Amino acid sequence: MASHSDLIKATACAVVDQLNSGTVTPLDLLDALEARVKEVEGQVNALPILCFDRARDHARALMKKPLGERGILAGLPVPIKDLTSVAGVRTTQGSPIFKDVVPTKSNVLVERLEENGGVVYAKSNTPEFGAGANTFNDVFGATLNPWDLSKSAAGSSGGAAAALASGTAWIAHGSDMGGSLRNPASFCGIVGLRPSVGRVASTPNIALARMVSVQGPMARNVEDLALMLDAMSGEHPADLISLPKLPETFRSAVRAGKKPKRIAYSPDLGITPVDPEVAALTRKAAERFAEAGVIVEEAHPDLREAHECFHVLRAYDFAISKLGLLRDHRDKLKPEVIWNIEEGLKLKVEEIAKAETQRVTLAARAYEFFQTYDLLLCPATITPPFPIEQRYLAECNGTKFDNYVQWLGIVYAITVTGCPALSIPCGFTTTGLPVGLQIVGPPRGEASLLAGARVLEDILGLQSITPIDPRPAK
Repeated sequence: MASHSDLIKATACAVVDQLNSGTVTPLDLLDALEARVKEVEGQVNALPILCFDRARDHARALMKKPLGERGILAGLPVPIKDLTSVAGVRTTQGSPIFKDVVPTKSNVLVERLEENGGVVYAKSNTPEFGAGANTFNDVFGATLNPWDLSKSAAGSSGGAAAALASGTAWIAHGSDMGGSLRNPASFCGIVGLRPSVGRVASTPNIALARMVSVQGPMARNVEDLALMLDAMSGEHPADLISLPKLPETFRSAVRAGKKPKRIAYSPDLGITPVDPEVAALTRKAAERFAEAGVIVEEAHPDLREAHECFHVLRAYDFAISKLGLLRDHRDKLKPEVIWNIEEGLKLKVEEIAKAETQRVTLAARAYEFFQTYDLLLCPATITPPFPIEQRYLAECNGTKFDNYVQWLGIVYAITVTGCPALSIPCGFTTTGLPVGLQIVGPPRGEASLLAGARVLEDILGLQSITPIDPRPAK
């Protein structure tokens, strides 16, 4: 059997092959992870809730099934973001209000992962209620970026991204409303995908966010990402907007290697300032698509209403889903959450109606754009990783932002189009920090998106940059 170190460095797909051949067992993998957690978790704080005893019980039950019949993941361990319920495991949502909550039932997405051979061993850190793109909370503290422990891992799936980068996960679960799968991927040098609404079934809630928030996969490379998406996707009767599984697996689409014919690049989507170094790195990466014979042009759909649309929809969601918490626990909520709720309470019906009209308009423009282009490329974040003490990015390239979420415009603009999008590593700043390239596909076009991302990933040659040992501040 491979050493713990060799297992940690292996790709998820390679480990699943070993599981299916019987070369390693799920228990072997849990042992390797537990050892790695002891080595690095104290520095990074990515996985504050561990449930190895539960994981080993599940692994033993799974091992009673014959090899090859243990599901897509075949016993591969997976961490779940601490916004999502796992039966018998603390689910705090990063909030002191829920710091001792232990659900008796798992979210349906967790049930699906376990049915498909996933073994849950940890919960990954998140900002309170997922609000904000810097992962810190009053329950567990801040998650640090393994590339530079003085920097943010972004958010809200920052714990998952930092775990992947530091080798305490092969694949991970996350969620995304305004970039929460893509921003951490960019900051931590891994891959994160925001799928189409409905691609991954989850337990419904009262939130309007059902139309803008999704569950999705994170991994260290595109093929591992596709593997995780295969294990997560498919309709569920409890989720009325969930989509049926496609005839072809996402992993097979990646392996088929179909190239896009024409792609567009935009440094800013016409709506946001961008750090010049980030713009230069992402442009250089996008232009390398030409090496595969792909036509590369500069263009983007008209997204001018994206800021107003997203701000209203997000505020409305916070108001209808968190009003009770504001009334009963205001003193335990962080300022950004209070601000979101109160912004929602100020809204008039006309403003909500306008935002919904804008969302439909933006989606229609994106659909038309993808009649000409196969993919749209742009920065996944507008800045390199910033200091962990900085709650959010207040300004960029001379422009000051109006609120704590506006710096995320380059990702939430894609959210409101409904298109799937991912972030892949595309290079490093002069100080050695990773930068992510956002690749956007046509509506419900995850297969072609993943295939195109794999083509560029091979050209860039950055699919093996993680895991790394955590690096002290520079």
